[in-house]
Amino acid sequence: MTKARRALRLRVAGIVQGVGFRPFIYRLAVSRGLSGYVVNLGGSEVEIYVEGQPSQLASFIEGLYRERPPPARIEELEIEEAEPQGLDGFTIRRSERRKSRRSMIPPDFGICRDCLREIHDPSTRFHGYYWNSCAWCGPRFSMMYTVPYDRENTAMRQYPLCRECRRDYEDPGNLRRFHAQGISCPRCGPRTHVYTMDGRRLDVEDPVEWAAERIEEGYILAIKGVGGFHLAALASRDDVVEELRRRKRRPSKPFALMARDCGVVQAIAEPPPGACEVLESAERPILLLPKRPGSPVSELVAPGLDTIGVMLPYTGFQALLLERVRDGFLIMTSGNETGYPMCTTLECVFTHLRGIADYVVAHDREIVHRVDDSVLRYTDGELVFLRRARGYAPMWLYAPMELPDMVAVGAELQTAGAVAFEDKVVPTQYIGDMDEPGQVEELERELRWFIEVYSLKPRVVAVDMHPGYHNRGLAARLADEYGAELVEVQHHHAHAAAAMLEDRVPPGEKRAAITIDGTGYGTDATVWGGEVLVARYSSFTRAASLYPFRLPGGDAAAKWPVKALIGLMQASGLDEEETLSILRRRGLLSRDRLPHGEAEARVSYRLAASGRAPITTSMGRTLDALAALLGIAWRRDYEGEPAMRLEAAARGGRDHGYTPRLLSLDGRLVVDTPGLLHWVIENLDRLPTRDIAATVQRGLGRALGEAAARAARGLDGPVYIAGGAAVNTPIVQGIREALRGHGLEAQVPRRLPPGDGGIAAGQLLVAAARLEE
Repeated sequence: MTKARRALRLRVAGIVQGVGFRPFIYRLAVSRGLSGYVVNLGGSEVEIYVEGQPSQLASFIEGLYRERPPPARIEELEIEEAEPQGLDGFTIRRSERRKSRRSMIPPDFGICRDCLREIHDPSTRFHGYYWNSCAWCGPRFSMMYTVPYDRENTAMRQYPLCRECRRDYEDPGNLRRFHAQGISCPRCGPRTHVYTMDGRRLDVEDPVEWAAERIEEGYILAIKGVGGFHLAALASRDDVVEELRRRKRRPSKPFALMARDCGVVQAIAEPPPGACEVLESAERPILLLPKRPGSPVSELVAPGLDTIGVMLPYTGFQALLLERVRDGFLIMTSGNETGYPMCTTLECVFTHLRGIADYVVAHDREIVHRVDDSVLRYTDGELVFLRRARGYAPMWLYAPMELPDMVAVGAELQTAGAVAFEDKVVPTQYIGDMDEPGQVEELERELRWFIEVYSLKPRVVAVDMHPGYHNRGLAARLADEYGAELVEVQHHHAHAAAAMLEDRVPPGEKRAAITIDGTGYGTDATVWGGEVLVARYSSFTRAASLYPFRLPGGDAAAKWPVKALIGLMQASGLDEEETLSILRRRGLLSRDRLPHGEAEARVSYRLAASGRAPITTSMGRTLDALAALLGIAWRRDYEGEPAMRLEAAARGGRDHGYTPRLLSLDGRLVVDTPGLLHWVIENLDRLPTRDIAATVQRGLGRALGEAAARAARGLDGPVYIAGGAAVNTPIVQGIREALRGHGLEAQVPRRLPPGDGGIAAGQLLVAAARLEE
């Protein structure tokens, strides 16, 4: 006797749109002999209705997890009994706008091996087709106008499917193209053209071959990718790299590289175990790796650093281009004028890259969302984000509590925003520095897009408490428009909260956090940046910090590290003449190291001594000062440059074990950086520079770790390390060394950037906790 038919209704959230999930469900249901339907809903989720025998339904549920497409992620699954409808067969229904629950918006995926194989196969219609993609790979978020993820809601809607692509799209047996929204071929897909910088289109038969020839000749090309334009050039010729630096007005900031494959990566760098798996993943990030001695990469690609940033091709065009250049690697850096966002349109290229690029190679598919390349590095052997964008954004994180609809505008530099709802925190992709033209508008566009697609009604808008940040006006406008509460959040509290969010630390529980960076506006109106906090989401106490010193020139001291050094020397008890004598002996009074030489040094010292310069506990400025004294860096041309050079200089250095003392000041512990400075001065002529660099950074870490261990007494969980300097390996090693002595562990954020790119997520948790209280 046949058992009675049963029916189930399933709602699935996660990355389940834009990854071939509906076709997968179709095949899974048909293979189990089930009837029903699958449909995309308007919150980026999927609804499934299936009916059949209980054993068939059980097998279907099991296969849902075990056989799902590679890029799919099932975050939530709701199953309920339903009344059998007697349906005949299984269908994929037209997407609906109704929302049952919200789901993840799919990020952009690098080209898969199957699509790449088709590009190389002369027997397929995709042979040589640069923009080949399938249900498992290709652009998603960067080309979405709205949800649900259907072709008509993406930039692919301008490309009607040809007869062959329509056949594949409608064929349930076509594993990778059945109902794949982004598919196309040379007949129906995006086309690629070559332009001169005055906008004239050139008649070029093979844009890849043409581009490879021009690059080999030393030209610089603007090439349109998934989330914006790159500037492509030879990375092995000093003259080409030098010319690119001159044109971009970018004296020393590293250029990203793209390599043909991991074999090439191993020839130019020293990837640790597991690095090739990261590079070859669907996310295809830039990964910072130690540069191989004797590498053919020009020293001008990353001057003063011991690492290079490398990624692998993630489009067919890039893969074919890298196959045709002799080196097997190229500079592939963001296509932007210094101080402006990366270009996404030809109009931008012809305006902002004139005088930088020699030619343009561009496809005609619209880039809806600008999405930069993601950047990761290894810190003490662990992968951490420097920039979270293509391949990862806009995937969400789970909060440890229910959140109201919220918006956060982030910090000032390296900014991403974020929205929140239910128990979800959704960071935007990396946006950039808010003091650059157009970046606040870009942040506003992206935040409004997320508000719209997730149907949010924000009750709270969170903002950094610094009164001078450029995104404060945006926060005030959003709060006024939605009738939301504007909540100011202290910078380092937000860093700590973001780190705690990753572990889903419960509300109300306290954790110790070391928050180290360049600048954060403190509750006492001074410049913080080397802090030990005891924090819960709703509040914090400042348990320890680096020793405070005056920063002559304020913001100018961030550009000229010698000014920070003078402030630290004054705080260390050195008088004016002693200070100038040391600076003179170290060659630090020349005008390339201090714009007005000795006169400026004297004025700087007197500003610090008279109390007319801002007070700081900044780790960034402390590292700047040490880098200047050691002759490693005298000017900052990009965020974190002196500290990065100092870290590079410590490679292979011996740690001599010096650890600054902990002193008591104003009710908190302070790290005796004046004592550290005196130790450096005493050893300048006795120890190799790399030994001093290694010792001071690990010593600072040990002192902060000791302070955090005292602050963490009686608290659960690890000690969190956050802020831009939390990626510094010697400092993190020093912190961990000290904490191990107390039986404690340290943890650096892994799913968010430890720096300001993750701060918006922390702002949301702090604001929500305050609202709850």
